[in-house]
Amino acid sequence: MASRRGQPLDGVLLLDKPEGLSSNHALQRAKRTLDARKAGHTGTLDPFATGLLICCLGRTTKIAGAMLDADKVYEATLAFGEETDSGDLTGNVVTSAADFQGISPQALDDVLPAFRGPIEQVPPMYSALKRDGKPLYKYAREGIELERPPRQVTIHDLQVLSCDGLQARLRVHCSKGTYIRTLAQDIGRALGCGAHLSALRRTAAGPFSIDDAITLDALQSMENPISVLIAPDHLPAGLMPAGAKQKDEQL
Repeated sequence: MASRRGQPLDGVLLLDKPEGLSSNHALQRAKRTLDARKAGHTGTLDPFATGLLICCLGRTTKIAGAMLDADKVYEATLAFGEETDSGDLTGNVVTSAADFQGISPQALDDVLPAFRGPIEQVPPMYSALKRDGKPLYKYAREGIELERPPRQVTIHDLQVLSCDGLQARLRVHCSKGTYIRTLAQDIGRALGCGAHLSALRRTAAGPFSIDDAITLDALQSMENPISVLIAPDHLPAGLMPAGAKQKDEQL
């Protein structure tokens, strides 16, 4: 008996990924809900992170290249006083500020200009970048730290949304390849107290916004979940490769 493959759907689903799910797990849940045959996403969010996950069905998977190169916007919560080996709340604490009482909003404002515009980042060991065909995070889990050359990224905008001294919530508009965990670490080091990410939410990617996204729970409760898909013809101009459009039109 042939396996059930699902419907040959074409379209983009803007999903608001919940905390605690991997991006692939969230994608697979959405794929099953839609009964879609082919699906992929255009940029991973860590399991602890929430927010915009762009799920592409059928021929809209061809926008993946353009979306991987797109700018992203995040709301990042930094916890001050401790740095972790992973750069976020899932890691082990490696440094702690002695007798830490918090930082002033002014101190944070004073260090942020150095992180706006083109900056260099050293990619974290807990990342999917590969060395000799092996992801860096696998080396990190074995207790091995490798030298990583810095890479240039661009922070287009970096604004403080709130700061109570022990943590701060920042809005980060950045280029592709930016590690928000590394940004949090570097800001903590500049302040002299250490910091790590305690929460992360992606609110925009390229032309897409979290305002137009749907949660998994809401998607799964819909009578006609296919109705929320963005059809290929309704995608923002320039996302679908021109050659791919011509080929599809000939099918």
